[in-house]
Amino acid sequence: MQKTIFSQRYLALADLVILLLIATSIYGLASIANEWRTEFHPITQIDLSARALPYYTMLSGIRGMVAYLISLAFTLVVGYAAAKSKTAEKIIIPLLDVLQSIPVLGFLPGLLLGLVALFPRTNIGLELAAIIMIFTGQVWNMTISYYASLKSVPTEFGEASRVIGLGWYQRLKRVELPFSAVNLAWNSLLSMAGGWFFLIPCEAITLGDNEYRLPGIGAYMDVAIKSGDHQAVFLAVVAMILLILVMDFVIWRPILSWVQRFRLEDLPGGASVEPLMQLWIRESKILHRIKLLYRELVLKPRRTRSRLAGEETVETLVKNRAPRFYFWVKRLANWLFSSSVIRVIQVSLSIAVISFSVYGAYFLFVILAKIPPATWVVLARNTAWTFFRVLIALFLSSLWAVPVGIWIGTSVHRIRIAQPLIQVMASFPAPMLYPLALGLFFSLGISFDWASMLLMLLGVQWYVLFNVLAGAMRIPKELNDALSLMEASRWSRWKNLYLPSVFPFLVTGWITAAGGAWNASVVAEYLPYHGTILKTSGLGATLSVAIANENFTLFAASLFLMVLVVVALNRLVWARVYRLANTRFKMDL
Repeated sequence: MQKTIFSQRYLALADLVILLLIATSIYGLASIANEWRTEFHPITQIDLSARALPYYTMLSGIRGMVAYLISLAFTLVVGYAAAKSKTAEKIIIPLLDVLQSIPVLGFLPGLLLGLVALFPRTNIGLELAAIIMIFTGQVWNMTISYYASLKSVPTEFGEASRVIGLGWYQRLKRVELPFSAVNLAWNSLLSMAGGWFFLIPCEAITLGDNEYRLPGIGAYMDVAIKSGDHQAVFLAVVAMILLILVMDFVIWRPILSWVQRFRLEDLPGGASVEPLMQLWIRESKILHRIKLLYRELVLKPRRTRSRLAGEETVETLVKNRAPRFYFWVKRLANWLFSSSVIRVIQVSLSIAVISFSVYGAYFLFVILAKIPPATWVVLARNTAWTFFRVLIALFLSSLWAVPVGIWIGTSVHRIRIAQPLIQVMASFPAPMLYPLALGLFFSLGISFDWASMLLMLLGVQWYVLFNVLAGAMRIPKELNDALSLMEASRWSRWKNLYLPSVFPFLVTGWITAAGGAWNASVVAEYLPYHGTILKTSGLGATLSVAIANENFTLFAASLFLMVLVVVALNRLVWARVYRLANTRFKMDL
């Protein structure tokens, strides 16, 4: 009886939360649609008062979610194509390797100018440019992760699906997507954080003498920093923290809890308490009534017709409802997925990609040939400075993240306490902390040359911690117990069990952190601060200067060097270390 009374009160609160979320979503979509429809005004006047901040935060949140939905669709299609077709794999994976090495701001000039020219009378071009730039900060990690998950589906699963006669769609729905769900959910969280990282330059863009600004928390922070309004900077940080907490509570925590059902192994901390938001959704009277109404008005009539026909399959329901449409859709699907058509599509795409690559390479060579040798010497020196900062940032990240990640990951109690905190901290865009961090660094007498390296560290350290934590959570409890029975010392455990077990995950963290550090150099080496521009020697600063001055020749050269260095490091260094980690230190039980 007490449970019933509690449930009635609980359900009333759940319905109130659901109604509030629905109303906020409708208002947000209407607001962003209104921003898209307005006449073209590249410089929005930002109100630095506290009452305007919730509206700006809501707009930025919607842009981030729209970019994520586009990223998810891209991931599911492109990742699947790369995993299932050897021809597509040979084209897509090297292309993704190059694209992920391009910083978000590397897409800025062409994307912004092209979309503004395409939509000269409305703000659609600016809004699309911001969303697509956030998309480029999210999508590559998700796609590569999903591709790797599909490639690692156990052979037994594929054989079983073929034995029972599952088609490609049923195999994707019942085997491959469930197997990839956990990895895709966690990488979605990390990718969302990668999109937030460049929120300020995505909403407040300077291209030569032209300035473009959209209403949002990123633009609010940019104006607050340039005007030296410390109160507004603090309010923007608080608003961003609240946005991340709300999204974590409403979206990510329920998703991460839901995908636990698809795990193949039992991990410590896996059976956590059901998130409150998931419980509200499940117990909401409003959603329950909508579900019942849907069953009564849609599902029940279909089942009745199906029973009269004597068949219960979904295929029969579709046939009974729209037989001609179903017939033509089925014929079209069979034709599209026939081997001959797939071969024609693959060859056509290959020719198109190769032709486009040759065309682009020719014009890039023409641009780079105009650069004098002295400029190349300066660019090489700046590349060396950024490379040095990336290495130091990786070293400092590993210095604290490896022991802390292992310490947290080897205790169920510590995992449950620390994991939500780490999720929130990793999602926070580090550039929003740069003004506060710089004030601390300068008060300690640290020059901007070294401070820029520490700023890069603020963003990339979480990649190392997340991966080490994931590796520590997978250390078999039986091995830990066995070492306890042998009375092994703490150092012996770390040397013979903990460090070898997490090393493959640490290498993955190094790879993603190194790519993130190169991207972060664009904003960490060239930074507005108290009405001035702080700049240090580095390839990221050179790229930012080229964008600010509309020097597209220098921009092309800087971007070319960054892509060349990152891809070369991935192929010559990280690929070999990754292969070593997965052959010598991989743990299969």
